[in-house]
Amino acid sequence: MFRRKTLILSDVLKHYLREEGLETPLLQHRLIEAWEEVAGKTVAKYTTEKYIQNQTLFVKISNPALRQDLSMMRSQLVRRLNEKVESMVISDIRFF
Repeated sequence: MFRRKTLILSDVLKHYLREEGLETPLLQHRLIEAWEEVAGKTVAKYTTEKYIQNQTLFVKISNPALRQDLSMMRSQLVRRLNEKVESMVISDIRFF
C-alpha cells in the first residue's frame, strides 16, 4: 500500500476558487455583508446602497451628518472591514 499526498479541504477549496476567478467576488460579497456588523446597526439603518469598484467601497448614507462623521473614520473602517474578511479587499471608502 502506498501513501497519497493528502490535502486539507479548505486549501483545495481556496485553490479552486482562485483558479476559477471566484475568490475576489466572494471576498467582496463577504465584505459588503460585514458592513452592518463593523459599522453598527445605527449606521446600517441609514445605509441605502453599497458596492465595490476598483478596490473602493462606495456607501450611500442618507444622513449628511453621519456621512461626514464616517468620512473622518474612513481609514479605521477600511482596516476593520479588511480584518473581518481576513484579506485586503478594499483600500478606500467613499460615502455619497
